[in-house]
Amino acid sequence: MRFTEAFDGWQERRLTQAEAARLLGVHERTFRRYIDRYHDEGLAGLADKRLSQVSHRKAPVDEVVRLETLYRERYDGWNVKHFHWHYRHRHDGSRSYTWVKNRLHKAGLVKKAPGRGKHRKRREPSPLPGMMIHQDGSRHEWVPDGHWDLIVTMDDATNEHYSMFFVEEEGTASSLRGVGETIAANGLFCSIYTDRGSHYWFTPEAGGKVDKGHLTQFGRAMAQLGIEMIPAYSPEARGRSERAFGTHQDRLVKELAAAGITTLAAANRYLEKVYRPNYNQEFARPPREPGTAFVALMGVELADILCEHFERTVGNDNCVTFGKLRLQIPKTGYRMHYRKVKVRVHRYPDQSLAIFHGPRKLVSFAPDGQPLTASVEEAA
Repeated sequence: MRFTEAFDGWQERRLTQAEAARLLGVHERTFRRYIDRYHDEGLAGLADKRLSQVSHRKAPVDEVVRLETLYRERYDGWNVKHFHWHYRHRHDGSRSYTWVKNRLHKAGLVKKAPGRGKHRKRREPSPLPGMMIHQDGSRHEWVPDGHWDLIVTMDDATNEHYSMFFVEEEGTASSLRGVGETIAANGLFCSIYTDRGSHYWFTPEAGGKVDKGHLTQFGRAMAQLGIEMIPAYSPEARGRSERAFGTHQDRLVKELAAAGITTLAAANRYLEKVYRPNYNQEFARPPREPGTAFVALMGVELADILCEHFERTVGNDNCVTFGKLRLQIPKTGYRMHYRKVKVRVHRYPDQSLAIFHGPRKLVSFAPDGQPLTASVEEAA
């Protein structure tokens, strides 16, 4: 009816071809093609021939059946994006994400997600990798009866996960380990964005602002390395890491179950060898600008910075009391004794210990207090 109206208006010279084409929402050349087809075949000539043709891209029935069977038998309950990655990389699938999603929706195997609604504008990611690092932990039942904390250290600019491991409980040691693995692999970064957990910050009033002048062990290590610490005051402020943990809690639980993993050690091996590389391959993105903000760390013993420091006074017997342990300082050529001298005890992430006097390491100990090395002078 609209073509007839436009055609009659053009025939009666009330409309130009350009105006008639605009009325139909097409280009002027298309309107002239419509006129030719109308003269040759009448209104039937205007019908879109594609509507009566079977697309050459339509999937065969057996391919659709294989897809539905694969999901039903091996990936039931997985979200479409997670399933599509395995379909493409482990089952040699060639179809697009949208096609797979529509087929699973039509078969009733996956429910359509509700609309998310509007959200505030997201902060632009950092332009260069190494400008800002996110670190956070998530407690979850990753395997049956396995409530562990997943510690993730990731880049704000690229979403790449530099460090990822399970621990029984998040704390100073796990946070320092994540930073240490990141620096060892990439170099020193500019800033780190964290929640207000007690191992990151002292917060005088619950829910209030952090005390940036009163440093935790983690804060002391970051200050020593020249890394700026940035506190987050809401889950929304940590949106990138929160969204990443949402993905991990959905995907990782299913992958650990599919691999038959139930122990912490096996789960950490799977994270390092399989899951983290696959996650980075799928979700890491290139930075907005070329280059990097990471810098090499030269001439520094990183392990003695990324550990806990405790000040102690040596007793008359040349021993240091540390918890329930009595740590004996051996005889050295540096000085006769250390009675009443203030020394520094380092506790490393693996719970081993060392005693320092200024920059000098005097002795190292196993977690049970047994000495591992003699003094620097005696070793020399």
